[in-house]
Amino acid sequence: MQGTPSQFTPPCRSDIKHPLIRPSETFMRSFLKFILLMMATLPLTAWSASKVELDARVRAAIELMYTDVPASRELAQKAAGMLVFPTIIKGGIGIGGEYGEGALLVNGATVQYYRLTALSFGFQLGGQGKTEVLLFMTGAALQEFRDSEGWEAGVDGSIAVLEFGVGKEIDTNNIRDPIIGFVFNNKGLMYDLSLEGTKFWKIHKK
Repeated sequence: MQGTPSQFTPPCRSDIKHPLIRPSETFMRSFLKFILLMMATLPLTAWSASKVELDARVRAAIELMYTDVPASRELAQKAAGMLVFPTIIKGGIGIGGEYGEGALLVNGATVQYYRLTALSFGFQLGGQGKTEVLLFMTGAALQEFRDSEGWEAGVDGSIAVLEFGVGKEIDTNNIRDPIIGFVFNNKGLMYDLSLEGTKFWKIHKK
């Protein structure tokens, strides 16, 4: 007596793995690092400013910060160094990018120029701009940043972005973070921001 023939059940689509459809995490990290490196090394002359122009924009950005965020003046006086990016341009569809040039000031004098690059995801209107100021509250944090080639927020160190709203004030006496940041645009201080993944590269200005 013959047995009942076994029935073949085709595998469900959920059981079929497609290793080539979804890129690995390692590949994506390498790809994003490559994009950031390209942004840092390309001669983006459309947003590049001369040394004199950038110095003037940096001074104007500092004064604007002092006006919009009065507590920032006291913090700046306590800081070992101040990194100022007067204009950061953001734009793109899908994978967008951020780019800006700025200056590192120690004791009120410029000691080095920097380029900022970052990736962002989703839709961004072309030409969106903002200003970013970082304060190094300890000499050690400042020195580590200056010694680095391609310092990345969230990897080489963390940046505490300060924010406040109506009825709130910044308590300058209780800030213990080694690096703090202010991000603002023409509407004032910006909220709910993270600078993780932002990279800073040394550049030379003429």
